[in-house]
Amino acid sequence: METLKSKNNDPYFVVIGGANMDICGASAGPLVARDSNPGRVSLSPGGVARNIAENLSLLGANCRFLGAVGDDLYGDQLILAGEKAGIDMSGVLRVAGRRTSTYLAVLDGQGDMAVAINDMDIMEALTPEYIKSRQKTIKEAAAIVMDTNLTEAAIAEIAAYGETCPIFVDVVSTAKAPKILPHLANIHTLKANREEAESICGRIADLDKMAGWLHEKGVQNVIITLGAEGVYYSNGLEHGIIKPDSETSKPVNATGAGDAFVAGLVFSYMQKWDMPETIKFSTSAAKVAMAHEGTINPAMSVSMVKKIMDNKNGQ
Repeated sequence: METLKSKNNDPYFVVIGGANMDICGASAGPLVARDSNPGRVSLSPGGVARNIAENLSLLGANCRFLGAVGDDLYGDQLILAGEKAGIDMSGVLRVAGRRTSTYLAVLDGQGDMAVAINDMDIMEALTPEYIKSRQKTIKEAAAIVMDTNLTEAAIAEIAAYGETCPIFVDVVSTAKAPKILPHLANIHTLKANREEAESICGRIADLDKMAGWLHEKGVQNVIITLGAEGVYYSNGLEHGIIKPDSETSKPVNATGAGDAFVAGLVFSYMQKWDMPETIKFSTSAAKVAMAHEGTINPAMSVSMVKKIMDNKNGQ
């Protein structure tokens, strides 16, 4: 399994989108609504795009992150954490007088998210003008990764680069997924869960029909996560569902799984792996993420993911 040669050499990925400080409360037992639940509360750097960048960096990739933080303590911590993880944070916008994005998640006794609240008003500062100011970095990237926490105007500006550079999109949520609709022709790989995919495709519910519709609009690769059912994939020529292993370990924290999965997709693209191999690697990366109490598992690495793939992790 080959890795990128060096973090100091090309190629590099540019990742654009949300950077949050994550506050995660995990219930020690079954979650009881409208009551105080014993458990653990943790604070860690987060944000969909930022998490993807850190996972890519842990996998050995060269990453440059474009996002916005406030001139506050959380902003300082996110910049430092990114630099410590090996991410180029020099393009991050510091916005005076604005608070850094915060994401509050409550996990149930199984480690799955029960409810979450995001405070991401600062994303409005990532204007088309800001994107234009970073056009050299974006143009020279081997691939672009973005989330739909960005404004519609910023997404439109970034999507234009899809004519010459592959763009990977994590659609984030059913509410934000439709932002990508006008730009499907410029998307290389679209990752969504079933509900998010339906919010883009309208009333279509059949997986093959959804993929066909997205391919007709111009999307090259369609990846739809199905939870316990596995992952559906289609590139227009081949499609299928990669089902999860019969034996799966209980997640410690599932909130970072999707971000690690997308990092796996982007990393696999650089390895030129076929779709089944890509999905298996990405799913295994998500398992590594879920094995840690934080949103990011610092043990993430190609060798760790390979152990999961080879079923040598002692599950």
